[in-house]
Amino acid sequence: MERTEWSDRQQIQDVVLRYCRGIDRLDMELVRSAFHPDAIDHHTGFEGPVDEYLAWVEPKLRARLGGTMHIVGNHLVELFGDTAISETYGTSVHWGTPEDDPRANFTSGVRFVDHMTWRDGRWAIAERWAVRVWTRSDAGRFIGKEADGPTASRDEHDPLIQLQKKLAQTEDGA
Repeated sequence: MERTEWSDRQQIQDVVLRYCRGIDRLDMELVRSAFHPDAIDHHTGFEGPVDEYLAWVEPKLRARLGGTMHIVGNHLVELFGDTAISETYGTSVHWGTPEDDPRANFTSGVRFVDHMTWRDGRWAIAERWAVRVWTRSDAGRFIGKEADGPTASRDEHDPLIQLQKKLAQTEDGA
């Protein structure tokens, strides 16, 4: 596929969305795929290489957080050939136990400021600044579902994973 400005912008947006899906689904390989191997990450409480970031964030997500949901809003890309600046506004919702712990139950306004580069045939993050703009405690505010229906999970029982498996089997059998 020939690279165009439009395809570069779309691929850069996909990098951001892949990161969010990976974090929310606890798929650290998907998160890793959003970064170049030598990437640097700057988060609240962490600064360093992407492999160290993954080793730092995964236990935090598994330990007390029942889940996260990263909602992407405004996204602007400034292209400079094989390098780009990607700025993404979003909201990150976190919930977990104990339910009255504000460190496990909070919502943050975030900006991902990414230095993206085109290397080895793909766009990926070379350096990221995860800027926390604001945080609100949601401790004691979450309630259960009001009726039966699809339930999110961060394992093979999630509806997304079930659909992916179903379509993969259809493709394999075609």
